[in-house]
Amino acid sequence: MPDDPKTYEAMLEVVIPGHPRQFVLVTQSPFLIGRGSEAGNHLQLEDRRISRNCAALVAEEGGYRLEDRGHRQGVFVNGEKVARKSLQTGDVIYFGIEDCCELIFRFAKGANVIESMLTRLGSIPSMSGSQSSGGLGKLNLLLEATSLLHSQLPLESVLAAMLDHTIAITHADRGLLIEAGAAGSFRVRLARGKGGEELAPESIAPSQTALGQAIDRQASVISEDLNLADMDLKSAESVVVQRLRSIIAIPLFAMPRANSAESVVLKRGQLLGILYLDSTRPAAFSDLDRQILDALGVESASILDNARLVERERERQRLEQELSIARTIQQALLPQGLHDYPHLAITGMHYPCHEVGGDYFDAFPAGEERTAFLIADVSGKGLGAALLTTMLQGALSAMALGTDPVSVINHINKFLCEHGEVGRYATMFFALLDRSGRLEYIKAGHPSPLLLRHGQVSELYSEGSFPVGLLHDAEFTAASLQLKPDDTLVLFSDGITEAENPEGELYGESRLREALTGKQNQPLEALKQDVLDSVEVFSRGANQSDDMTLLIARYRAPA
Repeated sequence: MPDDPKTYEAMLEVVIPGHPRQFVLVTQSPFLIGRGSEAGNHLQLEDRRISRNCAALVAEEGGYRLEDRGHRQGVFVNGEKVARKSLQTGDVIYFGIEDCCELIFRFAKGANVIESMLTRLGSIPSMSGSQSSGGLGKLNLLLEATSLLHSQLPLESVLAAMLDHTIAITHADRGLLIEAGAAGSFRVRLARGKGGEELAPESIAPSQTALGQAIDRQASVISEDLNLADMDLKSAESVVVQRLRSIIAIPLFAMPRANSAESVVLKRGQLLGILYLDSTRPAAFSDLDRQILDALGVESASILDNARLVERERERQRLEQELSIARTIQQALLPQGLHDYPHLAITGMHYPCHEVGGDYFDAFPAGEERTAFLIADVSGKGLGAALLTTMLQGALSAMALGTDPVSVINHINKFLCEHGEVGRYATMFFALLDRSGRLEYIKAGHPSPLLLRHGQVSELYSEGSFPVGLLHDAEFTAASLQLKPDDTLVLFSDGITEAENPEGELYGESRLREALTGKQNQPLEALKQDVLDSVEVFSRGANQSDDMTLLIARYRAPA
């Protein structure tokens, strides 16, 4: 079949996960779509799940239709399975396969559509003898509006100009751009009158009945004479009170996207808002007027959708920047390059699973003869956990001044319980080691450190305890233990023992004990690396859902 010039008006936007988008002009009728070239396909898709004879685009009067040519899983348009379907610009074509490509049907360029309209305008007379009110004048207004919508002017100016042009085209008295918000709410973003007059949004009461019908039907509501409209719309209070005679309500939808299996069942994209116009005079809308309104609706939705995506991207970048700042601060507050003490060698590491973490460790002198070291794990993830971690660090740093650790931890517990709206608690292990090897420690719901002595591994304690901030009446006390030279304590967060492999199996304490057993004389840095290597080999690159923190302390008798 020879090429018909109108077949060049359409194109397909090809969206394949993980690949750049491509645009393919429709140059044949029928335009064949399928796998490979054996069936003479004009659009060749490489997915083996797609049939060789899959689908075709066929030119018809006023546009194109899609035909299923034998695809095994069926052909879908906007989530609806079809055998044949006339296409509108923006329709999304799927092939019933998860994570497969999608095709978005579009006219090749707005200019082609405008030219097509122009060829149909020659016989349309001017309504008042002036070009501005006839078909050519309306087309000119459409061209101006389309040009403005894609200009670099501020968004509010662009949308105001679009409303002004729409009012001029329809001869409406006033127009509103109503934007959809969260949880089904709506707000008037712009209100305009004739001649570009700016109106106060609260001064206009749009017909809620017309808006509701446009949303429920997911289609434009255009009433040229409300006296002839259905009873619900004609008798609506706002219509009667304001003596309205004509109403236009055009729902604006985002372009459907199929980046997940869920979006396959969506028939339209997200509702962005409604373009609303009304008048106290009856109106007469020709087919051309309705086409122009539909074109403006599509263009307006595109601009709103792009603006929404830009705002989301800016918000994402802002949050990323704030998280980066929080991470920098948190990392700066962690001990930088733990140094040994005359009676203590120590090393540690902290790997947050998110930008900021809820784990914390520290070591600092607590007087002339004692050294404090601790590990803590705040419940939850992300920024909230990081904020509480920072607060704990500030409170616990007071122990460097000689404050009684038991009093400090009991005070922190009461403080967090009295501020229950925080909704978080923390497990903790705090220890003081003096030159003689006497270890005083406070346990607060944290996994027991492992004691490496003479090559054997054991738990420091087996009885349980409560986290800080969980129970108001909890009382924390100190216990003591006499360490021998070269005794090594391994403190860890549950991110170590609960590290997962790709099969979902946990690393567990037994594997940690195995990694430590027999390594009494191993230098601490090498011992730390052995543990990390053991966890890494076990997890085999699987993503982890918790922070990983390790602190290793070894008592050595001073010379």
